[in-house]
Amino acid sequence: MSKRISLIITGFLLSAMAIAQTSPYKIYNNQGNEVRFEAMAEIAEQHEVIFFGELHNNSLAHWLQLQLLKSLHESGKKVVLGAEFFERDDQLNIDEWLAGKMRDSNFEAEAKLWKNYATDYKPLMLYAKKNQIPFVASNIPRKYASLVSRQGLAGLDSLSEQAKSYIAPLPIEVDKTLPGYVGMKEMMHGSGMNLDYMIEAQAVKDATMAYSLFDYINKGKTIFHVNGSYHSNNYEGIVWYLKRKFPTVRIMTINTVEQDNIHTLDPKNQSSADFIIVLPLDSHKSY
Repeated sequence: MSKRISLIITGFLLSAMAIAQTSPYKIYNNQGNEVRFEAMAEIAEQHEVIFFGELHNNSLAHWLQLQLLKSLHESGKKVVLGAEFFERDDQLNIDEWLAGKMRDSNFEAEAKLWKNYATDYKPLMLYAKKNQIPFVASNIPRKYASLVSRQGLAGLDSLSEQAKSYIAPLPIEVDKTLPGYVGMKEMMHGSGMNLDYMIEAQAVKDATMAYSLFDYINKGKTIFHVNGSYHSNNYEGIVWYLKRKFPTVRIMTINTVEQDNIHTLDPKNQSSADFIIVLPLDSHKSY
């Protein structure tokens, strides 16, 4: 090998190392060991359901979601994309848009879009459309979650059958002793709200998102679900309801956190998921 070629290779390796060291994010497993994105993606391929717990307004987290979706699809897996950011009563609009029967402008005028849809979620949807990846709108319509926050789960009983079709089957079991729900109650203490109803409102979201995935379990599909981290952290929330129905399903969870120092994992985040993506506090926010 000539000295010139050796210098070129050395320069390339040093550049690659520099890029790795200046990565705007870090990924850790639940033992606190740093892992590469590619390693996380390879492990994701071995699971039936992957929950990507996000920070809703962190654009870097959404870019990483897109990269993982691409990786799963390009691996040859039959991927189904599901997400919290669309409610179940928007499924027809979504199906028609994916099938090319609606223009973007019509779809976006009729669907209930989150305020950062265009910047953070539309890239996922466009990739799904381009690659014919099915999409599942998994969230309960907000008006029904709001009803539960005011009247409790009992408030759902008087809804029409059509309305109930957008919700997990009633009655919905709620374990209010789960640490996530207990923590939510403690955080909201003194708010003046009915805390039991607020927990039930959170639970009906979790139960409905889990129920929305039932039809795809055990069908040779890889389900990639995007949701707020608090809906899947510590294998609670959506995961708890999914495991109640399918106790042997292979699930992988991802938590997204922000830290001042991304080069070490805060111990409080270590066991929250199978993988923890650490983003800098000053990473771009869409709102």
